[in-house]
Amino acid sequence: QVQVVESGGGLVQAGGSLRLSCAGSGLSLSNYAMGWFRQAPGKEREFVAAISWIGGSRMYADSAKGRFTISRDNGNSVYLQMNSLKPEDTAVYYCAAAPILASTTRQYRYWGQGTQVTVSS
Repeated sequence: QVQVVESGGGLVQAGGSLRLSCAGSGLSLSNYAMGWFRQAPGKEREFVAAISWIGGSRMYADSAKGRFTISRDNGNSVYLQMNSLKPEDTAVYYCAAAPILASTTRQYRYWGQGTQVTVSS
């Protein structure tokens, strides 16, 4: 069974940091560009960051620039380091795999179940 699994979410105070992780099960993430998206209650799922399959190219939403960093290791994991968190960052965060570097949901083929990030003021 092909799965993408996120972990690392939780409750943090504003200004704090969290590191989200994403791993593949039955799926080699090293063959895909990887992205992070988030969805807050009552809102559409939105792009946060993406990294190419080699890791040489990265894309960020304006809301993430300067605060979030996407990275990947040589194995089967992708990370999202989130610093200076704000209450408006509260959402379910999803990891997804795509054939090419992209920022739209329709281009992603495999999705995880999401991990909740809550930032208190």
